[in-house]
Amino acid sequence: MSEITPQIVADHGLSQEEYDRVLSALGRTPNIVELGIFSVMWSEHCSYKSSRIHLKKLPTEAPWVICGPGENAGVIDIGDGDAAIFKMESHNHPSYIEPYQGAATGVGGILRDVFTMGARPVANMNALRFGDPDHPKMRHLISGVVRGIGGYGNCVGVPTVGGEVNFHPAYNGNILVNAMTVGVARTDKIFYSAASGVGNPIVYVGSKTGRDGIHGATMASADFEEGDEDKRPTVQVGDPFTEKLLIEACLELMASDAIVAIQDMGAAGLTSSSVEMASKGGVGIHLNMDDVPQRETGMSAYEMMLSESQERMLMVLQPGKEAFAEAIFRKWDLDFAVIGHVTDTGRMVLEHHGEIVCDIPLAPLADDAPLYDRPSASDADYKAWTQVNPLGDVPESADVGGDLLRLMGSPDIASRRWIWEQYDSQVGGDTVQKSGGDAALVRVHGSQKAIAISTDCNPRYCYADPVEGGKQAIAETYRNISAVGATPLAVTNCLNFGNPQRPEIMAQITGCLSGMGEACRALQFPIVSGNVSLYNESKATGGGSAILPTPAIGGVGLILNWEKAVGIGGFGEGDRVWLLGDTGRHIGQSCWLRTIHGREDGKAPRVQLDKEKTHGEHVRHLIDGGLAKAVHDISDGGLAVALSEMALAANIGIVLDNAPTTAEAFGEDQGRYIIIAAAGVMIDGAVPIGTATGYELFGISIDRLRHAHEEFLPKLMDS
Repeated sequence: MSEITPQIVADHGLSQEEYDRVLSALGRTPNIVELGIFSVMWSEHCSYKSSRIHLKKLPTEAPWVICGPGENAGVIDIGDGDAAIFKMESHNHPSYIEPYQGAATGVGGILRDVFTMGARPVANMNALRFGDPDHPKMRHLISGVVRGIGGYGNCVGVPTVGGEVNFHPAYNGNILVNAMTVGVARTDKIFYSAASGVGNPIVYVGSKTGRDGIHGATMASADFEEGDEDKRPTVQVGDPFTEKLLIEACLELMASDAIVAIQDMGAAGLTSSSVEMASKGGVGIHLNMDDVPQRETGMSAYEMMLSESQERMLMVLQPGKEAFAEAIFRKWDLDFAVIGHVTDTGRMVLEHHGEIVCDIPLAPLADDAPLYDRPSASDADYKAWTQVNPLGDVPESADVGGDLLRLMGSPDIASRRWIWEQYDSQVGGDTVQKSGGDAALVRVHGSQKAIAISTDCNPRYCYADPVEGGKQAIAETYRNISAVGATPLAVTNCLNFGNPQRPEIMAQITGCLSGMGEACRALQFPIVSGNVSLYNESKATGGGSAILPTPAIGGVGLILNWEKAVGIGGFGEGDRVWLLGDTGRHIGQSCWLRTIHGREDGKAPRVQLDKEKTHGEHVRHLIDGGLAKAVHDISDGGLAVALSEMALAANIGIVLDNAPTTAEAFGEDQGRYIIIAAAGVMIDGAVPIGTATGYELFGISIDRLRHAHEEFLPKLMDS
């Protein structure tokens, strides 16, 4: 085997201090297989070594939480013996290098996280961040990512029901592709990953192992350098048709009592799946690499252990169930192989061609992985570093209608129809509400219940004030779920940040997590699963530019009777428009200020969590009582944009009782909703502000607003 040199250690992403810990753990020099295993398990992507200490501060428990962080996905009780299982993950670096396969395999990976636990996936969501639309690479990246998400999700037969998209130059060199899946299982048929039973067979199922994706986890734990676009060999290649077969085969086997533990092969492939199963169960593992199904000749143990080939699972079976399980997977035309067994040694032992090529203790790989409490910039130093200007004087809008028209066609606000129409949102027949509203709604098959899902984050707020931005990301998800009439229950997240070794980036991480935790506690909205994606920076764009801090939030809620749900349309002539919450005042960091004046100045809007909770509960009560015909939360673009989106959805104009000021029209104050009710219906706690009538809003026809709103993406992508 290769001699382990300092350069080889550095190429594996290990610092000298970390390599010294490897030497101490082994009591000797590792071979190349062992070094590769340590490198991926101790990578930022797998070990969370810069964030674990802070993630522990987040609230993760509630009476309805069945399983919080630590498993493949989070699990909550949704009544009647049903559970919702869900998670969000990133596939950022691969999607920048190879956008179609990067995005496609991101969808495939998150699907496996969910059905690994016994759930049938019922909905996909995504949260995407792209750079300046005029950047020369952006059309290629947008096209590839959208086609990849649609190509995989549509073929595998799981509806993509919603998501969000932001554009900002900070993502020019490092786009973000965050994928979320929600599944439904019975509470008495949930599967976990802890291996047990000395001598129990370890089984590999799914696709064969190839050389794609080797060092994918390590790549995802480093900044982009010049020329990193050439790293396509580290991007996995997905096959959604095989994934569909794998879902069906796994769920069929799960109907029996054959499975002791199960884990998908995601980041770091066979290495992470086997290490995690053994370490969680407090056992050892012995694998014979000769028995691993391989699609390429001459593969080394190093390549097999670090490959991230897709559509693969690892299981521990009850003894004597091998033939029974094999018959199921062969029926679905999938590979099946017994590749090892559970031991009582607490070690990972790999055998290849009759030789032991790896023999290492499991504890240092998982439980004793490096943990860093990295320095964080002070509030004063962080504010000085951001160079966010004070708001200063802001002129009144000379033409509210004209400004609204520009906003509706801007990258921040414009319709995402061009994107979501490429996704199959109806497969499965249970989609009640899809993209275009506040939250997607998917029925629990065979019941009146529906799961509400929303993804949210405002990175500009998080950059200007990480604590308030973190609060707002949680609060907006809470509002969006409440706005359709569902009760918010739990959160998954994908925490996307730059290089944690920079104190300013650590200030973003700790600040956003602090705000998120505060909001989750106040709103009884615990975090049950998630993912951390760091080193989202690109030296290729010059200056080591980092993305905006982007803690994407995926919220899940429940409505007991989906027929009571409302959307942002569904109202008509003469209906009254009500505002719940404060009159708009906050222009700092607003879309209006950015679009009309080219400024990203001022503070992020303050989030008042007591009002968020009170207003959310009130909105849900109004919807349940049938008093609200339509509801929309007020977010980007303020009152004017929210009214426009509602007017377009209902195809009817809205006339306000009083002409608003600039701040009233475009301020992005938090905790606010528009409620539309029949004339004569009183909405307690809200203020009437207008009437649905005619075919204009702020003097602009619905047709002109619609054209502006719908034009941006088709024009960009056709240019």
